[in-house]
Amino acid sequence: MQLEHHVSVPAPIDVVWGALLDPERVAPCMPGATLTGVDGDSFTGTMKVKLGPVVLLYKGTGTFTERDEQARRAVLKAAAKDSRGNGTVNATVTITLAQEGDKTSGTVATDLSITGRPAQFGRGMIADVGGKILEQFAACLSDKLAGPAAAPVAEAEPATVPESETEPLDLVHYARGSALKRVGPLIVAAMLVLLIGALVRRLRSRD
Repeated sequence: MQLEHHVSVPAPIDVVWGALLDPERVAPCMPGATLTGVDGDSFTGTMKVKLGPVVLLYKGTGTFTERDEQARRAVLKAAAKDSRGNGTVNATVTITLAQEGDKTSGTVATDLSITGRPAQFGRGMIADVGGKILEQFAACLSDKLAGPAAAPVAEAEPATVPESETEPLDLVHYARGSALKRVGPLIVAAMLVLLIGALVRRLRSRD
């Protein structure tokens, strides 16, 4: 499925570009994600995804296949598999940045393929959930870029966040508002029908 989202970060484009290409800086901003290793343009990591009472653990890799500094465009290919073998995620993510005054806007185009439990959400809800996750990611990145510069990390030093400390990405929590947005108008319509029916019955009883 093809998805497209837009984000905005209140920082110069050079700063945002540098941060986005640094997995160790951005990984903590992605809900449920833990970075486990970086090797050049490639990195490995895990993501915990919660679906109701079930917590899924995806293990995968990501590689920057394109980095066009002049166009401020990067392409990331990622693949992950549920540790229980019940589902996979494959994505090609194209990020394009543009300077807008004192802010940086970004377009995130995703070619996504999902199998297993998360696929039950359907395209529309996955798009809404993805938008909310990216909004949270952009807010976290904004906070990081607004703060003092992070200390340089040794080249061979892996990510230090223990996997057990990472909170899972709760898909039901993110989808709740989306589901309510979709079902809400139907509920209102049903209530109106019931109300009109009650009024009609009351008028008939008076006759």
